[in-house]
Amino acid sequence: MKTAAQSSAIDPAVLDVRAALKEGMARLRAAEVPSHTLAAELLLMYSLGHDRTWLYTNSEARLEPSVAERYFALIARRASGEPTQYLTGKQEFWGLEFEVTPAVLIPRPETEHVVEVALERLGERGIKIDMRTGGPSSPLRVADVGTGSGCLAVALAYELPHAEVFATDVSAPALGVARRNAMRHGVSGRIHFIECDLLSFPDSTLATLPSSLDLVVSNPPYVARNEAATLQREVREHEPHGALFGGPTGTEIYGRLIEQAGALLSEGGTLVVELGYNAADEVLRMLRAQRGWVNVSVTNDLAGIPRVLAAERRA
Repeated sequence: MKTAAQSSAIDPAVLDVRAALKEGMARLRAAEVPSHTLAAELLLMYSLGHDRTWLYTNSEARLEPSVAERYFALIARRASGEPTQYLTGKQEFWGLEFEVTPAVLIPRPETEHVVEVALERLGERGIKIDMRTGGPSSPLRVADVGTGSGCLAVALAYELPHAEVFATDVSAPALGVARRNAMRHGVSGRIHFIECDLLSFPDSTLATLPSSLDLVVSNPPYVARNEAATLQREVREHEPHGALFGGPTGTEIYGRLIEQAGALLSEGGTLVVELGYNAADEVLRMLRAQRGWVNVSVTNDLAGIPRVLAAERRA
């Protein structure tokens, strides 16, 4: 089997779309890249500036040598382990396109369950119009803890036009990405980006914060340090470790998050957090060790893995 470096030479002067795609797939397959066909397609679409439909309806179109060179440079980087999303600079989440860089975790489909559960828990409060009075619903106050790319904060602001969102992260570069994503989707005016650890707001921002919150969501770091070797190379070597690893067991952050959310949530306010693999029992134990939490539920993802924990605050 040929490696990407040993792949047959190609002449960019006679290279068409079909041949480029076939060669890209072959090089990624030889490098044992997961989903090599999809990666080759996405990188060629990115290099050409066209969508998938154009790709397959113009398969005989010749590539400019500069485009071919750019494409195969990206193929080489993907073969070496760089995630496709970092190479193209984008990833879809909740039907919205997000900018992603190595400063942020790549949004995963399973994290969309956090949005689903949050909206379900809000019920009629999540609708802009009060169904009983016909007037505007009461404003919502939402916090997204460890916002990263801003995917949760932006998705919730997009779905909840009457919500004010407070998005926190310890990483200034991550907050920069999140701000750009909020601007891209027209919700930057309703999201406050705050550099802090979890919900430990700095004194300089406390005056602008509400006295209580209606909803706290989070996809916290939850991979155990000793599980690093089990992660895919793309994740282990390229995604930010601060957004991945949650301590020796991977559950260390949850205790602090539950305590801080409990202090800030209003009566009836809801906490919704994503869970790591096999973390549900331990996080449930932490939750039950702190008084005042009711209506606790755990939602499985499409693979049947417990993925999202939700609980309501009571005095």
